[in-house]
Amino acid sequence: MRAFWEGKKVFITGHTGFKGTWLCLFLASLGAKVTGYALNPPTEPSLYKLCDIDKLISNSYIGDIRDSQFLEKAIIESDPEIVIHMAAQPLVRDSYKNPVETYSINIMGTVNVLEAIRKSKTVRAVVNVTTDKCYENKEWAWGYRENEPLGGYDPYSSSKACSELVTSAYRNSFFNQNEGKSVAIATARAGNVIGGGDWAEDRLIPDCIRSLLANDRILIRNPNSIRPWQHVLEPLSGYLLLAQKLFEKGTDYAEAWNFGPYDVDAKPVNWIVDKICKKWGQGADYDLDQSPKPHEAQYLKLDCSKAFSKLGWQPKWSLDQALDKILEWTVAYKENNDIKATCFNQIEEYLNTKP
Repeated sequence: MRAFWEGKKVFITGHTGFKGTWLCLFLASLGAKVTGYALNPPTEPSLYKLCDIDKLISNSYIGDIRDSQFLEKAIIESDPEIVIHMAAQPLVRDSYKNPVETYSINIMGTVNVLEAIRKSKTVRAVVNVTTDKCYENKEWAWGYRENEPLGGYDPYSSSKACSELVTSAYRNSFFNQNEGKSVAIATARAGNVIGGGDWAEDRLIPDCIRSLLANDRILIRNPNSIRPWQHVLEPLSGYLLLAQKLFEKGTDYAEAWNFGPYDVDAKPVNWIVDKICKKWGQGADYDLDQSPKPHEAQYLKLDCSKAFSKLGWQPKWSLDQALDKILEWTVAYKENNDIKATCFNQIEEYLNTKP
């Protein structure tokens, strides 16, 4: 992996967010030249600022994904070979509060990225990161495969399903040999991503960490909801492997891909919180939030057989290990240790772990 990424010019949208920051760190550790495009970091504190990412990457454009002209300027100026699109309104509950904004960012943001790529002379591979929630969720016990129907109960989920459809339409209409511009474009659907440095509102792990650091009882909603939890480095490694295959093999890999944990790591919320409390100690405990809540799916799993067999990708860290890494990161943060070094150490450990 390191041999491929050394010196590669990569453009990331959403690079100031939790997942985007970890991707910047991952690519920097592999020797890639990264340009980012995003709004200012969405939280305070932010992993982006803690790791001083501005000094780590080649360039950082602060802009809205809906600003098509500025986005196009950034992509053309940076001459990327590979684009990874992650900028989004990423929260289900926010999508109920701001549906128009959610659709605008998640659908037209994708359109703007693909339009800018049409005008680029250098881009060869694109990964559009959507979500496991883009499927029409029937609450069944089986994992969803990439050929299952798209859907989405809430505005966030359906906007990401729309982003999938936009990508497919652009792939067929503009990025093939017959149209004279062959760019290999794939979509990536990851499970519930967790890791150190996530400070987002209304996410389980950040809510837990905030409570632990404040010595408060954790408040959880939907204790029986089951999700495909995975450490952030798992899907990121999948995106990078997919981007490499797209770059090297072209359109053979230009399709949708699931990146999730093994079935054994699809656990309910109360299992996660109970584990975190026991690992943290110090009398940590939780209560159930009894307030009214908008609809969220109770059961969701992914079938990642295609990534296992065609990409040779596999998860490396169990859910139990992922929680250990989160708490390791949290202790480093609490003790004012070098957070960038902590992240790089975890990336190196991940890269050296056998599946």
